[in-house]
Amino acid sequence: MSVILLLIPVALLLGLSGLVAFFWALRSGQFDDPEGAANRILIDEEDQS
Repeated sequence: MSVILLLIPVALLLGLSGLVAFFWALRSGQFDDPEGAANRILIDEEDQS
């Protein structure tokens, strides 16, 4: 029973830290161009060497 008293706050802390990291990434512009990388692979660029 005492293990549950330790695991619940640890799980809540980990969940909250993941949520904070997600919102930090959202505010810093990590998800501004979700289709750019997907479209970039379709562009045929030849070597200019």
